[in-house]
Amino acid sequence: MSRWSLARQFFLAQLVFIVVLSASLSVILYLDAARGVNDAAAERMVAVSTSIALEPAVLAAVQGPDPSATLQPYAVEVMDRLGVDFITIMASDRTRFTHRNPEEIGRPYIGSVTEALAGTTYSETYAGTLGPSIRAIVPIVDERGTVRAMVASGITVDRAAIARNAQLPLVAFIALGALVLGALGSFLLSRRLRDATLGMGPADLSRTFVFYDSVLHSVREGLLLTDAAGRLVLYNDQAARLLGLDGSQEPVPASCLAVPPSLRELLASGRRARDEVHLTDSRVLVVNQEPAVPPTPPGRTPQAQGALGTVTTLRDHTEIEALTGQVETMRTLTDALRSQTHEHANRLHTIVSLVELGRDAEAVDFATRDLQQSQRLTDEVVQAVDEPFIAALLVGKAAQANERGIELTSDIAPDAQAGSLNPVDLVTVIGNLLDNAFDEAARSEEPRVRLTVRRVPGGDAPALEIVVEDNGNGLPDSEKARIFDFGYSTKPPHEAGGGTPPGRGIGLALVRQAVRRFAGSIEVTDTDDGGARFTARLPFAAGGRGAA
Repeated sequence: MSRWSLARQFFLAQLVFIVVLSASLSVILYLDAARGVNDAAAERMVAVSTSIALEPAVLAAVQGPDPSATLQPYAVEVMDRLGVDFITIMASDRTRFTHRNPEEIGRPYIGSVTEALAGTTYSETYAGTLGPSIRAIVPIVDERGTVRAMVASGITVDRAAIARNAQLPLVAFIALGALVLGALGSFLLSRRLRDATLGMGPADLSRTFVFYDSVLHSVREGLLLTDAAGRLVLYNDQAARLLGLDGSQEPVPASCLAVPPSLRELLASGRRARDEVHLTDSRVLVVNQEPAVPPTPPGRTPQAQGALGTVTTLRDHTEIEALTGQVETMRTLTDALRSQTHEHANRLHTIVSLVELGRDAEAVDFATRDLQQSQRLTDEVVQAVDEPFIAALLVGKAAQANERGIELTSDIAPDAQAGSLNPVDLVTVIGNLLDNAFDEAARSEEPRVRLTVRRVPGGDAPALEIVVEDNGNGLPDSEKARIFDFGYSTKPPHEAGGGTPPGRGIGLALVRQAVRRFAGSIEVTDTDDGGARFTARLPFAAGGRGAA
């Protein structure tokens, strides 16, 4: 039985309860019918005895010389006409004047007469000469109120039982109807319960709940359940951390979450999502979402059912994006080294040719000038920047700009050091701003990009100001407010020339996210030559979000 489904156990328990209830109801109805029949019989006997006691002829007969001669035929006629088992008219000393059995006339009456002698009507169930009977005893009084005789009339208990048993079909019908209706209701409820519990038993439900609860709190991904009304009804610890929830058990409307509108819309809509990327103020979230459709119970025909809600998973890709930025930096350096290797091979061939031609002085001069030119940019960057990640990024970007034919000018103030700022986020800001400037400047005939890094005073603390300018086509005012939105890009899907990869609309969105982690600001303005100027200010707040 422990392996039965919860619905089957519920149906069996309900059925046993209904059987017991129906049996109890039958007993109660039967006892009530028996009591009703006895009460009705007693009332009828009181009426018969009272009618006889009030008859003047009966009073006259009991006062006559031979009461039995007059009253016995009268009593027999009344008994036959009314269907009464006995009518006994007796003297005040219990002597019978009448009886169903004539042989009992003259003998004492068997039963209680105390109440009747006191002038009170009395009914009882008593075993007399005819067996147990329901009887009523009424006094016969004269005009002065003196009890002259008594009248007892009754029916046997067996005859009352016949009337009582006539109620049994009705009692049985009521009990059977209650049993059938109760069993039908229990069957329908158990079927509904089977659908709701998917045919599982209590042990299966308990085990499933424990497993699901453990999975919910053990997975490192954010997991949340949203109902059909767009409310978050269940979520794990990671989801609470990623969405800024307080862990309350109350449902939370998705429209009230402190997340970007695109993520709120996704959670409230209930649509399917596959690896959608959404950016919050400080995180990069990869979201998957599926409708929660209940499975078809065993043995049932599959039917189209509406979704109960959605199941959503959230993966935090913030660190992965940071690592991606570092990988991009390393790739930039690799590309720069590759181009430098190719260029160095050409220059080495030139030096060897000069030596073979006997022009040693020119070869030495050419090699010296090449070495000085290559070392100058590296020395300038390394001396200006004390953070190795940023220095490596700038050296690589300089080589990349040289390879693409872009004039890159760097103006880094001596006091513009990273300090407490997170170097990984600085690489994200500077690297993506330079990449964006390179792509825009490459569209002009003489592409130029300028990077300025300086320390500026702020309200509560000084800030690091990063300015990247290009001489590209600039940005219309309508696009300046959207340029930092995730997925938005001004680049064509397949940009021709220059080897520029297709714009994905993620670089500037990551820049804005990194700036927000620093509690800084970023703005876009126009340059004098029609290009775009990006200005980011990052406060040096001790212990702030930008702290290393």
